[in-house]
Amino acid sequence: MSRTIAVLRPEPGNAATAAAIEARGARALRLPLFAVQAVAWDAPRAGDFDALILTSANAVRHAGPGLAGLAALPVHAVGAATARAARDAGLTVVATGEAGAEALLEQAEAAGVRRALHLAGRERSVAVGGIVAAMRTVYASDAIPIDAAGAWALAGTVALVQSARAGARLGEWVDAGGVARGDIAIVAVGARAAEAAGAGWARVAIAASPALPDLIDAAIALAD
Repeated sequence: MSRTIAVLRPEPGNAATAAAIEARGARALRLPLFAVQAVAWDAPRAGDFDALILTSANAVRHAGPGLAGLAALPVHAVGAATARAARDAGLTVVATGEAGAEALLEQAEAAGVRRALHLAGRERSVAVGGIVAAMRTVYASDAIPIDAAGAWALAGTVALVQSARAGARLGEWVDAGGVARGDIAIVAVGARAAEAAGAGWARVAIAASPALPDLIDAAIALAD
């Protein structure tokens, strides 16, 4: 029997990812490890920057009214979902990358960006420096308390690990619940996410790219 694919990312991405898995004929388990909420922030002057860097759709969803004042800045976005959220919010997306934040910054610099503003979560991989002139925290992703029933629901699944933080939290959750890591396979969005999850899993695969279709392809291959 094919394994169920466990989706660990926060809502609303959790439901959207699960729906995409089910559309491929596989079973999905909705089990978010984090909950996202907005953080109060002060928007800087758009004129101080030449681009807006967005690495998560959550930055768009939770930025609030301050985002409107930045609408004149061209957006460089990581992932199709982030780009779509930016367009829906009235922003102009000039570049979309599918290879992560570091590659996007290199692409933006090659395109002539010199003073970018990054709207980010409280936990992030991008720091001020290089072309990133300033950063604003607009949302936080808080860990959901460990639940033994949730941990046991992961037994026999393929878990989607879409960030290094999720990988570490998955390991904590499973270990605290007394579930054997050897009962769970994982598909990671990249090497850092796989490393953060640690060792002992039934199988570990890394998706061909961070794009959701590639992640689901890898999970379905591992589930069969």
